[in-house]
Amino acid sequence: MSTSNAYAIEVQGRSAGIVVAGQGGFTFFVSDWSFKDLDRKTFRNVGQAERAAKQLAARRSGVRRR
Repeated sequence: MSTSNAYAIEVQGRSAGIVVAGQGGFTFFVSDWSFKDLDRKTFRNVGQAERAAKQLAARRSGVRRR
């Protein structure tokens, strides 16, 4: 059984980037420069990275989510 160490992050149908597992967590590499604030940031897990990307997109569009 193989495990993946890279995951694609999509937000609102757009590819925000990928997160790659490494020591200390998952590092975000953006593919869409509108997510540049997340570039090379490290997250504890994939879900945390995905939430950060969604929150950033929501802030940029003026939509507030709980």
